[in-house]
Parts: sequence; C-alpha cells; structure tokens
Amino acid sequence: MSRPSRSAPAAAIAAGHPATAEAGLEILAEGGTAADAAVAACLASCVAETVMTGLAGGGHGIWFDANTGRAALLDFFVAVPGLGEARAPAPLQGLEVPFGEQFVHYSVGIASCGVPGVPAGLGELWRRFGRLPWARIVEPALRLARSGVSMPPAHARCLAMIAPVLTMREGGRIYSPGGGLLEAGDVLDQPGLVRTLELVAAEGAGALYEGTIARVLLGLMEERGGLVTREDLAAYRPRWLEPVEAAYAGTRVLTRGGLAALAEALGRLPRLRDAGEDARALALVRVLEVPHDSWGTTNLTVVDGDGNACVLTTSLGLGSGDYLPGLDVHLNSMLGETDLLVGEHVPGERMASMMAPAVVLDEASLVLAAGAAGGTRLRSALVQVLAGILDEGLGPRDAVNRPRLHPVGGLVHVEPGFPETGAAALEAAGYEVKRWEELHHYFGGVSIAGRAGAAADPRRSGLALALDLG
Repeated sequence: MSRPSRSAPAAAIAAGHPATAEAGLEILAEGGTAADAAVAACLASCVAETVMTGLAGGGHGIWFDANTGRAALLDFFVAVPGLGEARAPAPLQGLEVPFGEQFVHYSVGIASCGVPGVPAGLGELWRRFGRLPWARIVEPALRLARSGVSMPPAHARCLAMIAPVLTMREGGRIYSPGGGLLEAGDVLDQPGLVRTLELVAAEGAGALYEGTIARVLLGLMEERGGLVTREDLAAYRPRWLEPVEAAYAGTRVLTRGGLAALAEALGRLPRLRDAGEDARALALVRVLEVPHDSWGTTNLTVVDGDGNACVLTTSLGLGSGDYLPGLDVHLNSMLGETDLLVGEHVPGERMASMMAPAVVLDEASLVLAAGAAGGTRLRSALVQVLAGILDEGLGPRDAVNRPRLHPVGGLVHVEPGFPETGAAALEAAGYEVKRWEELHHYFGGVSIAGRAGAAADPRRSGLALALDLG
C-alpha cells in the first residue's frame, strides 16, 4: 500500500445520492468552481435526499482555496428562534425510531423547527466563490423536481425507519402515495418543489428569509404554533469561521470543533499502520466512545480543476412532520433533537452540531477533502476512513467500504466483515459487541475526494464521479 502522490487532485464529486453527484458534475463540466458545484449538488440533494435533508435545514461547510492555501469554515446551521413577539408553542410529539434493535427517542412537530440556514449558506458560498450565474446553479435541482427522482435502496430503508414522521400530514402524499411506502426504485415525486426552486432561482437564496417562501413559512408558524418569527428570519446570517487543526500522520487536518470533536479524536489516536486487528479495534473504541446516538445527515465533497475544495454537510434532523403548503418543503426538527440540546438556548444563536467537514493538507497543498453524515456516528466514520487513507495506506474506496465499528458506552456495534480478532479483543476487554448482519446507514455516510481519487459511501447508496477532461 502506498501514500497518495503529490499530484493535484482531479476534479470530482462524491455525494450521498447519484442524482446529487450528477448535478455537481454537470456544473464542474461547465467550468463551475467547487463552490458552484457544491451549491448545485446541495440544491439537488434537497430534492433527491429529502429523507435526510432539505432547504429548511441547516449545515456546515469548509472551503479550501488553492491559490492562498487557506481554508475557512461556513456555519449555516439552524439558529434558536425567539426574536420578536413570542407565541405559545404547540406541543411536541414523541417518536421512537428503531436503529436495528435499539430505539432512539425524538420529538417532532412545528415547535421543533429552528431557523433554517441552508438557503442562506448556499447563497453566501456562491456569492463569495461561485463563477456561473445563480439561475444556472439551480437548474439541475429544478430539473429533478420536475421529473421526480429514483429512490436508492439505502434511502428506501431510511424511509421505512422514519416513516411515522415523514408521512405526517402533507408527507403522506409524497412518501406513501396510494397508501404504500415508496420502495427502492420508485420515483420520489415532490411537485411543490418545482415552485419552490423556481422561486429560489428568481428571488435568490433570500426567498426563504424575506421573499415568497418566507411568507408561506411564517403563515404556517402562526397557524400551527411554531416559534420562528419574521425577526428570526431577518436576523439570520451565515458565518465564516476559522477551522481547528490537528496534526495527523504527517498531515494537517482542518475541520470544525463542536460536538464531533474530530480534531481531538485524531490527536488522541495512536498510529494504526502496523497495529494488529485487536490493537486497532481497542484503540479506535477508546478514542471514539460516546454516550448516545442521534439522527443523520447528508454530505457532499467537491474538488475542482483548480484544486479548490468544498465540503457541505446538511440536515433536517428527523424533520418536524410539517411541510410548507404548496411547496413540499419539510421543516427541520432540530429543537427536538436531544443530542443538540446542550447549553443555554439564546434566540438568534446557533444550535450545537456534530457536523465536521474537513480538508487535509500537506504543507499548503490539498491531499483530500472529506465529510460524513450520520449524527454521532459521523465522527466514528470519518476517523476510521481518514486513518485508513492517511495512516494505513488504503485507497479512498477501500477505506470508505471497509467495515466499521461504533461504540456507544459499553456496547460496540460492528459491521459484517469487521475482523473477528478485533471483535474478540473488545469482548475480552469487557465490551459487549453487537454484530450487524449488513452494511448499514447507521454507520454513517462518508464522501471523499482528493489526490488518490474520490469515493462515496455504499451505506447511503452514494456515488463518486470524476470529471473526464479527455
């Protein structure tokens, strides 16, 4: 096995749905920057991946500028509502969602919706680093909304898990037309998103904050007892931040802090290249142990022909179960996500997040860009994939496909194919080991692109595409 070469990365995109990846590649092929392609792909994910994300969600991104050798974080996560005149919130509804044999509690309903950040973040990224016209960036997503999009197997399995919330109210027409849940290969048809994206193309990203979509959102909040106000929307701004840094395996890993603590985890991880499977498993678990689990996200990673890179991670949480009438936009449920309810909630401030988009550099040159979906599991997924590539010498696809583990307290989940020697060592050390029967989206979804190529996670039915310059 060999380390990545120092040649410049090829233009490529890796994402959690084939249609998302294809949208980004289309924009790269037209000469768009990594920012252009990432925005187009993210908008497409808000059509193709609505079991995991949407325009009314929030996210975090990282941008690497090849000319300056610098990286910057973009915070466009959900904000705490409550600016302006207060209203009595509607009661939340509790749900138990099965993860294998585990059940995780969530609260949904209109009052679980925080101030969305996705449109503002995409607009800011495009304004700063985009090259193509905004209307052109929206075109791939709008085309998907008009035609409908096929449900991949992993997304169909995800839908089956969270159907009680996705089929609430207006969602029943979308995800269970005719009374039966959509299955793999079925067409996900969301006609309201056509109107939504037409408004986004015409009015810009501000349509959700001061335009037509904002008026519909505020009307629904008032009607159903939600907390987001006109003042909340008017005050929302994406934020550029400095990344945190970790030295790992001879490289610099730049990422965000927050709940995932990816930099801290990599900083504590011993070298694994020459470790046996037993030592590797024990080292990973001791670094990754977390007390609980949360719902997932989606992620996309883009590198352009100039060597710029952009990683975007977005989420709706579970989703509140409320859809903007006539627009088919599902609202987020971040105020009902137990794992995000940390610290004091100050109106206008950001909620906590596990998201950890990252770029890896040697000196000031890009080695790879990476991100992951999967709530608390995204740290486990990213650490194992980054260790596989940077330390253990695996290629991107082998590192992403390799069976993973994920610890939750004294219980360690392992995927099929995880070395039995490692599982036995964990049991000998006093951990309970749960052996899963299939690769599963529970274990996160990584998308990665860099010098050694690009890879997207089969656990999320992802796809990686490289731009053919021939």
